[in-house]
Amino acid sequence: MSDQRRLLTRGSVVLRPDPTRVIAKLFLPGQELVASGVSRADAVIARALAIPEDEVDALLADIVDRFGGRHHDLPAVFDEHCAMISHHLPDGAEPSEGRRRLIGAYCTQEFAVEAAALFNPSMVRHPDQSGLPDGALRYAMSVRAVGEGHVSSIEFRTGVITAEGVTVDDPGRRMVTGRAAPAEMNRDRLRDALSLDHDDADAADPVLRLLRTSFSATRIEDAVADARHQGFTGAANDAVVERIRRIARGHYRLEFPAGPPLSERVIYPTGESERQGMEDARFTLFTADDGTRSYVGTYTAFDGREISPRLIRTDDFSCFEISPLIGPAATNKGMALFPRTVGGRHLALSRWDRESITLATSPDGHRWDIGPIVQRPTQPWELIQLGNCGPPIETPAGWLVLTHGVGAVRTYGIGALLLDLDDPTTLIGALPEPLLTADADERDGYVPNVVYSCGALVHGDRLVLPYGCSDSSIRIATVDLPALLDRLTA
Repeated sequence: MSDQRRLLTRGSVVLRPDPTRVIAKLFLPGQELVASGVSRADAVIARALAIPEDEVDALLADIVDRFGGRHHDLPAVFDEHCAMISHHLPDGAEPSEGRRRLIGAYCTQEFAVEAAALFNPSMVRHPDQSGLPDGALRYAMSVRAVGEGHVSSIEFRTGVITAEGVTVDDPGRRMVTGRAAPAEMNRDRLRDALSLDHDDADAADPVLRLLRTSFSATRIEDAVADARHQGFTGAANDAVVERIRRIARGHYRLEFPAGPPLSERVIYPTGESERQGMEDARFTLFTADDGTRSYVGTYTAFDGREISPRLIRTDDFSCFEISPLIGPAATNKGMALFPRTVGGRHLALSRWDRESITLATSPDGHRWDIGPIVQRPTQPWELIQLGNCGPPIETPAGWLVLTHGVGAVRTYGIGALLLDLDDPTTLIGALPEPLLTADADERDGYVPNVVYSCGALVHGDRLVLPYGCSDSSIRIATVDLPALLDRLTA
């Protein structure tokens, strides 16, 4: 173990959850019905409408004074939330601007996105490298933040890697969420998803043939209406339509306003499949066959009962496109994408069997089929299960893959293996012992004895490895890359 540890140096940076970082989200005062059949939301809004007009502005000013410094443009948030619940306003009600904002305030709550934990980071090269000294690199790092109810969101941090070490920028305090909108969809991919979901592709053909090859999700309702006009009715067809809608709801765009820095943007659960959390994003800078580059990643959507892998793509960390991943290899946590195609195929690492590292293949980056197992748990520190710790990293010696293994007392360790560049099914070498295990001051937390990463970054001769400690905080280590590769090829 001591021989392995000389490869790695722990840094002094520790990122801990900060409960003062909050978002303002919609809040409806109770969905339950009282005996009269009127919801609590209606009753609360009625009471807000009854506040004397000469008191409205003073109440609103006090609220903005107490909470405005924690948010970007809080009055605009109140306006948006009032518009979202406007169907609860009585017929004919025309409240003043101030009263509308006050109603919006009563329908708003703060949510501390990282109140419980901050962990499982993924690090990539930042799209903006301007203004840096020679030899420095700016990075963008996604992190998993956990708030009330164990709801996970995706946050970001930025910083700089220099010869002296790794720094992290002040993340700021006024967080913003993106605005969701329907995304463009592909008809053939929708057909694929339906074929894997109760084999509904043929049954859905009356709707699918009315859609263009590329279409907006908003077009689905028009196609459904046209199909029903042509006789596409009945309980079985209604069930097919509902599955089409469910798949479509998993495709959306998320746009952030200009101005707030990356570290103040939070991707909060939007789709129904992720309403209980968006977990463990793994980003990589992907180079397409035509040379274009974009940031792509995977995360695990959790609805409270089931998990499902999702694809997230962005060019600039301001606008994100989110869509489901489908296929037999996309059925568990922890998929990690290769940063380019290999032999004309998209590749990923999958743990579809819940314990081994498997190569998954895809013609388009959306539907994933099961390939060969590249590593099974064999060493004592990984006997329970193996998985990746982020996307493979291309080096002259091969694809460097950081792994996580789970051993006795559910103790996690981070290991490493090397795969052949041209044939990643070929294992060149693997460390027999973990590269990193929890130190004494890292083993206690929300989930004890865990060290885990969702993606490292190479800069020069160093592998910069951010990692979560016991699902509670984040630290950053550096690894001597030439020495590690020598070990893996020996």
